[in-house]
Amino acid sequence: MANPIQFRFRFRLLLGRFVAMGPGKADLLAALAETGSISAASRKMRMSYKKAWYLIDIMNRCFREPVVETVKGGRGHGGAKLTAMGRQVLDRYRAIEARAAAAVAEDLQAFAALVVDDPEA
Repeated sequence: MANPIQFRFRFRLLLGRFVAMGPGKADLLAALAETGSISAASRKMRMSYKKAWYLIDIMNRCFREPVVETVKGGRGHGGAKLTAMGRQVLDRYRAIEARAAAAVAEDLQAFAALVVDDPEA
């Protein structure tokens, strides 16, 4: 028997032409909070360091205050951390994400009944 179809509800918050926050950026902030390092967070997400920096730069420009703060230093002395704004942005995004998923759960279940089990069959 095939696995039941499951949809995920994911959304992005747009600010002009930029995605101010979305699922990937939220995951990056969470990984950064856990690891204390942009390079470690990017490795954990299997993302290039350059892309992680790019996403952080966009977020830092989209919010009233930076969401990530870096500390320069030599090997083992540098690092990065979420600012208070970054923690607030991540927590608020996760709360919105959870409430939105709950709000559309019934519709996603009904939608699943409309699609085929395996489009390649």
